[in-house]
Amino acid sequence: MGARTEISERRACRLVGLSRTVLHYEPKLSAPNMQLGERIGEVAAERRRFGYRRIHALLRREGLHANHKRVYRLYRQAGLMVTRRRKRARVAVEREPLLLPSRPNEVWSMDFVMDALSSGRRLKCLTVVDDFTKEALELVLDHSISGEYVTRALDQVVRFRGAPCAIRTDQGPEFTGRALDQWAYRNGVDLKLIQPGKPTQNAYIESFNGKFRDECLNEHWFATLAEARVLHQ
Repeated sequence: MGARTEISERRACRLVGLSRTVLHYEPKLSAPNMQLGERIGEVAAERRRFGYRRIHALLRREGLHANHKRVYRLYRQAGLMVTRRRKRARVAVEREPLLLPSRPNEVWSMDFVMDALSSGRRLKCLTVVDDFTKEALELVLDHSISGEYVTRALDQVVRFRGAPCAIRTDQGPEFTGRALDQWAYRNGVDLKLIQPGKPTQNAYIESFNGKFRDECLNEHWFATLAEARVLHQ
């Protein structure tokens, strides 16, 4: 910190050749930049782990044409830089009533069910259910299922079923990552996220998964992944 002096501000500016007007000038955002900055702040509040590049992509989808440099500058000015955290931050969402859809393909639900082989190796099962018909559209068993894996499974369902209007999921990394976000955009699907720690907000898939555990997983002790897949076809 610099030392204090008795020299007045006027004299100090004269000594260094600096205009007092320049010293006290505060830049002001134009109206378009103010509107863009406000929208950037709204998106950042909804998607707290999105950096400026993903926010820029969402803005372009909304029809807001601004290059990434401008978005980055406004993003930085608003103090919205994403910091690294040990605990993964959840997306801030408001509670949404769980309504029964009025027709098939209006809303699907997705979730994971965990199990293990007799050797102790993990089994992960992706379940996809139509909330209206209550039918299982897809059951995918593997040792590991990433976000990209989820989109490939959804592509298989869409080929014979068509795309839904919306898909409801929890905030697992496979469902909140870039892969599913881009897949949903390409297919015109709205992603509905439930609040953290509120599985009842996705009650249709929770009910299905409970029966699936009791009637399938708990009744068998699988030795291999291939055996588990054959029994669940």
